[in-house]
Amino acid sequence: MKTIEKSDIKILLDEATIQTRIKKLAEELNSEYKDSEVYVICVLKGSIMFTVDLIKHLTMPLKTEFIRLSSYGSNMTSSGKVNAVDISLPDLNGKNVLIVEDIIDTGHTAQFLTSFINHNFKVKTYKFISLLDKRCKREVNINPDMYGFEVEDKFLIGYGLDFDGYYRNLKYIGYIE
Repeated sequence: MKTIEKSDIKILLDEATIQTRIKKLAEELNSEYKDSEVYVICVLKGSIMFTVDLIKHLTMPLKTEFIRLSSYGSNMTSSGKVNAVDISLPDLNGKNVLIVEDIIDTGHTAQFLTSFINHNFKVKTYKFISLLDKRCKREVNINPDMYGFEVEDKFLIGYGLDFDGYYRNLKYIGYIE
């Protein structure tokens, strides 16, 4: 196991800050969708905590789906190649779709998923929401429709974000110098 000393982790976003922003995002979504059904698609593994906390505040009827994509592996930077581990989805034709991601950095995963949805379905509405937007690392021309926080180019862990599979369980988002 590769380890990171607790003293090496600097807090970027504490739990209260994250939860406050998630509630604001949920308010915007509730206002937009009102009573329309929404399919929430959680991109595993990193966005699980964000998705769970977000849907707790959504008031419209919703269904949740889970897909697994990977572009990091055991590295501290994106490989630029998206591995579709499991992208099984129900028929989304004519549905309101909300893709929930933990972070958009290079944009390759977001671009892959957007292309996949647009190629395979004719959805009613489509939104891509990311907790974190690392625009400074963008390699493709894609941006989330909504995001929680814009972040600098730091290696982030916690609140679903990992290092070699570890540290997802931190209640905050930290970085390693």
